[in-house]
Amino acid sequence: MRLAKYLAHAGAASRRAAEGLVRAGRVTVGGEVVRDPARDVDDDSAVALDGAPVAGPEARVVYALHKPEGVVSTARDPGGRATVVGLVPDEDRRLYPVGRLDADTTGLLLLTNDGELAHRLTHPSFEVPKTYVAVVEHPPVDELALRALREGIELEDGVTAPARARRLAPDRLELTVHEGRKRQVRRMCAAVGHPALTLQRVRLGPLRLGDLAPGAHRRLTGAEVERLRQATAPR
Repeated sequence: MRLAKYLAHAGAASRRAAEGLVRAGRVTVGGEVVRDPARDVDDDSAVALDGAPVAGPEARVVYALHKPEGVVSTARDPGGRATVVGLVPDEDRRLYPVGRLDADTTGLLLLTNDGELAHRLTHPSFEVPKTYVAVVEHPPVDELALRALREGIELEDGVTAPARARRLAPDRLELTVHEGRKRQVRRMCAAVGHPALTLQRVRLGPLRLGDLAPGAHRRLTGAEVERLRQATAPR
């Protein structure tokens, strides 16, 4: 197994973060620093992170969380702000968020120790849809704005992929995207003249936020996790 994947499966970090740990020289194999994330290892390779042995794969868990406003989508925050990981205090395994929601965005966020699943759910090549509901300024949202969102919006970092867009109310939009650019949905709304006053993610792939209360979490069932895996299957 590749070293970065081994670290992710052991719950040390997401696969992308694990690659960074390896390149930074923080990982040893058999007592020697290895900087190649593709190095082949197994349970007998004596892998260590910052000098601490990394055990083999631990049991995989996935939690659905309703992220409240003001909570940051990280495991730790240097500024001392509340984090999404801190909202699951009864879990001993090291969890990390699957992607991010801005501090001022609420809604469905997943936490897991499954680096491979996290990678597949967040990498644009797997095109996992994410649905948001935005309450916007300057209502009503007209058909011209909806058509622009559906065709793709020119942003400073390039044209967005076409989104699914529908008007739920004069001041309320539902948008489904499969990219993961920084503050993308807010920028798209602003670009069509309707900046978002509030933004909530209500769906990720086949999983819906449902009636999960703000700040609450629940562990996904095996069937739900399997549906997430199927959503990232090669097309």
